[in-house]
Amino acid sequence: MFFKEFEIRWSDIDANRHLANSAYINFMSHTRMAYLGLIGFNQESMSAHNIGPVVFYEHVYYFKEAFPGKPVRVSLEFVGMSKDGMFFEFRHNFYDHNGKNFARCEMMGAWIDLKKRKLTGLPKDFLETFGAMEKSEDFKILTRADTRKHVQVPKDL
Repeated sequence: MFFKEFEIRWSDIDANRHLANSAYINFMSHTRMAYLGLIGFNQESMSAHNIGPVVFYEHVYYFKEAFPGKPVRVSLEFVGMSKDGMFFEFRHNFYDHNGKNFARCEMMGAWIDLKKRKLTGLPKDFLETFGAMEKSEDFKILTRADTRKHVQVPKDL
């Protein structure tokens, strides 16, 4: 399992003086991109293939508050991917300096072709790299139906 450690900065806290919701999102994004960079998915390689990641949703579950003064660790687990690599799902857990789990997030996303502005599967070399990643115990092959499990439909004014 991959971990990234963070210091809670002044800019990471909210009016209640605990870790702000936006900081959770930023810490998770940074953790994902740090891991992807380690395995070769960086700005340069994604640009070469003209792809980028998009987030469908991030569901955060808060168990306990986190405050400045002690480092926090954010984990990354690979919990799902479609056969063509278009869709992916990660789980993050947040741990305090004592290893206590104070939050969890389930996130799902996809890859987008940045010229066509349409979802796309992964190129073969990226697909092989993702296929070789360590997977969670509950890893599953995702289908388009999995992306619709939290169906929300826009309603214009």
